[in-house]
Amino acid sequence: MKGFTDPSPLRSLTDSRSGFCKANSTFYTKRNPLGLPPNPSLDVTTFISSQPHRGTTAFIDAATGHSLSFSDLWRAVDRVAECLHHDVGIRRGDVVLILSPNSIYIPIVCLSVMSLGAVVTTANTLNTSGEISRQIADSNPTLAFTTVQLATKLPAGISIVLTEDERVEPTRGIVGVVCEMMKKEPRGERVRDRVHQDDTAVMLYSSGTTGPSKGVISSHKNLTAYVARMLTEKSMHGTFICTVPMFHTYGLLTFAMATVAIGSTVVILPRFELNDMMAAVEKYRATTLTLVPPVLVAMVNEADSMKAKYDLSSLKTVRCGGAPLSKEATEGFLEKYPTVHIFQAYALTESNGGGAFIDTVEDSRRFGTSGPLTCDVEARIVDPDTGRFLGINQTGELWLKGPTIAKGYFKNEEATNETINSEGWLKTGDLCFIDEDGFVFVVDRLKELIKYKGYQVPPAELEALLITHPDILDAAVIPFPDKEAGQYPMAYVTRKVESILSEKQVIEFISKQVAPYKKIRKVAFINSIPKTASGKTLRKDLIKLATSKL
Repeated sequence: MKGFTDPSPLRSLTDSRSGFCKANSTFYTKRNPLGLPPNPSLDVTTFISSQPHRGTTAFIDAATGHSLSFSDLWRAVDRVAECLHHDVGIRRGDVVLILSPNSIYIPIVCLSVMSLGAVVTTANTLNTSGEISRQIADSNPTLAFTTVQLATKLPAGISIVLTEDERVEPTRGIVGVVCEMMKKEPRGERVRDRVHQDDTAVMLYSSGTTGPSKGVISSHKNLTAYVARMLTEKSMHGTFICTVPMFHTYGLLTFAMATVAIGSTVVILPRFELNDMMAAVEKYRATTLTLVPPVLVAMVNEADSMKAKYDLSSLKTVRCGGAPLSKEATEGFLEKYPTVHIFQAYALTESNGGGAFIDTVEDSRRFGTSGPLTCDVEARIVDPDTGRFLGINQTGELWLKGPTIAKGYFKNEEATNETINSEGWLKTGDLCFIDEDGFVFVVDRLKELIKYKGYQVPPAELEALLITHPDILDAAVIPFPDKEAGQYPMAYVTRKVESILSEKQVIEFISKQVAPYKKIRKVAFINSIPKTASGKTLRKDLIKLATSKL
């Protein structure tokens, strides 16, 4: 991991209100410094298990009511790790894929795999067989944890452990079932490979704008820093409802790691459905919902019927991330749910939770901000055209640096060097400013990712598919604003002369090849795609054209 600057020598030159240091144009956090364990041979699972707390119930499956105590959880982690090591032959550095809907078994698998020094990677359950096969070809996992239904998406040749005890005929490749592994008595043999903090712990795939998604490699040290930071958050105690997907960094790091260290109870919904979520709040007296903005908007739109059907009096906090939350949505929510506070946050897969967050009721009343910097990062605002470092209330690209910043991209040195410079600064690709009180405001994205209901959709991937159609000469994909989804992909298409290709045909052509969240939902035909002299698509011109009639 790249270095982390100790700001202490510059404290006297740093503005106490904003955290900005004129001497090096760096914003420093105003939160208490983060204490990290000095042991270089400490894996993140051991760090999590060593944290003292008074929690009793770790996880509850909302669909079945099945619960798992913390003592049962750690017993299961040990037994699954032992089975993986002795029976399956998983060793330090092996990659293990999790392809599963939200489940109480995901934290067990994740913690077990990392305790062995093996690497966890996840795949979106909505992805097609082709998309999953491409990710597997890149990451080369030794083993996959999945369900019987999802196993059909995996290519032949990969060993499989089922995450649920499903009564099925023996299927090629299945080498075990998690719940059976959990029942095996330990042998007493615990000779395993030594795991170092700098070893890779997880590889989560982050979509890019210039081609296929990239595996973000994060170390045990990165994740330990994240968990150590979450241990300091006041709002992380209580009973949580997990609706965010656990294959995503937001869900995996929070609910397979941080809440376990803290001792909070997590009620897991296998999939999101608004009534199921509200029923779980009532049944389990949940205090906190962790959401993406489209779910919060749905809560606003259905507020009257939801409050009539369910007792939501236990709910105190909504933690919202994954995409920007508009001022209108915030105000609408607070009007409908006046006793619930919204705590927003900003982070990236590459920053492992490092960024900005709100953790107090007072700060939550500042609409439009993601909050002050987390206790583990420094920040710079950089002019994207000149590279000049900017100051307070000046808008530019946000750069972050700290112990949670990922090691880089798997087998992609070029992309790593473009995103994380030699000094360890992560170039977020987001246009932001930091105000005179040290609060971070996200203005826009330099990156061209489209965020549909919190999912990242790379335009380049859809464009590459579009131009394979025999009637399409050229194409460009842009984000189109939508009240419910945030954004959805819209395509501008240049047809071949005399082609009668229709909008419906274009939409269907793409729908057959990609996951549902990547579908193109609007098409416009144009004589030519506007481009720069160097051939880059002028997306801003197309966005302006598409939204001019709104």
